[in-house]
Amino acid sequence: MAATLHLLRHAKSSWDDSALADRDRPLAPRGRRAGKLLARHVRDRGIRPDLVVCSPAVRARQTLELVAAGFDGSPPPVRIEEEVYGADAEDLLALLRRVPADTGQVLAIGHNPGFRDLALLLGAGEAVVGKFPSGALASFEVRAWAQLGPEHGRLIEIVRPKQLS
Repeated sequence: MAATLHLLRHAKSSWDDSALADRDRPLAPRGRRAGKLLARHVRDRGIRPDLVVCSPAVRARQTLELVAAGFDGSPPPVRIEEEVYGADAEDLLALLRRVPADTGQVLAIGHNPGFRDLALLLGAGEAVVGKFPSGALASFEVRAWAQLGPEHGRLIEIVRPKQLS
């Protein structure tokens, strides 16, 4: 059974309060606008995850809140996973390999460089070599969660907030 993995880098965060710890930084106004545009994109594309895996960082959770407005039906289960914060591509692979086999779509929300590196590892190639900016959403068709690995995915699309405005 083919499945779909959506990798979403959190929307643009604010650096206004230098006293905040990195994980406590909220979205900037630009990030909130991008989140609303992403919600519309998710609705238009019919993206309806069966599971959301999200970093505990404030900016990632706020991105989820905005994007979730684009989901049809009842909200999917959400797992706030400590290990997504600061994860590299191999850590993310290990986490995603534990997704139940019958899960059709997963939306993962987190951070660079881990998300960019995972997209490259899965086979995004030139689409993300230069940059995987805040608010970028890369969607992959994958074969099986347990075997997720290098060149295992087929890039369906990558969307950046600038393309949605």
